[in-house]
Amino acid sequence: MRIPDKLASRLPGRLGDRSDKGVVSLVRLHGVITPSSGPVPRAVLNAASVEKVLERAFSADGLVAVALQINSPGGAPTQSALIADRIRGLAEEKEVPVLAFCEDVAASGGYWLACAGDEIYAHATSIVGSIGVISAGFGLQGLIERFGVERRLYTAGRAKSRLDPFLPEKPEDVEWLRGLQDQLHEMFTMWVTERRGDRLNTERDLFTGEVWTGARAVETGLIDGLGTPRSVLADRFPDAEIVPVESRRPLLARLGIGAPAAAATFSPVNSLLGIAEAAEVRALWARYGL
Repeated sequence: MRIPDKLASRLPGRLGDRSDKGVVSLVRLHGVITPSSGPVPRAVLNAASVEKVLERAFSADGLVAVALQINSPGGAPTQSALIADRIRGLAEEKEVPVLAFCEDVAASGGYWLACAGDEIYAHATSIVGSIGVISAGFGLQGLIERFGVERRLYTAGRAKSRLDPFLPEKPEDVEWLRGLQDQLHEMFTMWVTERRGDRLNTERDLFTGEVWTGARAVETGLIDGLGTPRSVLADRFPDAEIVPVESRRPLLARLGIGAPAAAATFSPVNSLLGIAEAAEVRALWARYGL
């Protein structure tokens, strides 16, 4: 057997013996949703980072369903929408159902991803919901002065420096931001309503940004039931094999090569921004007690 054939034979989509009894691809979506690589690259989600793994998951021979194992406190709305849209596009192309499973938390953008599933399940202790929009930042104008850093900013257009973290906050900028948040909140609400339909409990206001445990989320209609991937999939697809599909790290990353290059761009300001970014990622998880 040639080396390429040997490697290809290990992919879920190339395992012929599995196609006889059916395959359920299990994709783990774990991390904060952000367009950047983040302080810990493998702990974030974005459209680019999940593209290949989704393609592989939906390309398995004998595919009967795709399961999403979601553990995310949310993040960037656009990246959430792009990932969810890609999942729906592949599901319609391959004509297979998608089942979403919430782990510790599927909140905000994490719940946006869950709604890409035709059905949503969670553990009784899972944290689900947070259908709202939040923005966070830091006011650093005093900090750079403390380190003796002089920042020079030149703009054309009065709104170009809006919400700059190194400038004092302006009331008109905050008002503009709230208007933007209202628009995004409306889009989020429409997405949930479209995907969940008449399963939602219309007697309750589900779009306040509130979160529920999995046990309570069943009552609201945000999820379809309680269960884990193994229990639900074994019941729904008893003859199928559950095949985890994971992203592959680049060869250099697996060898531990490449990370030190970042040191070339070190500066006090970049270091502070990196710490601030890591703190913000940690705060997203901490909001749900994790």
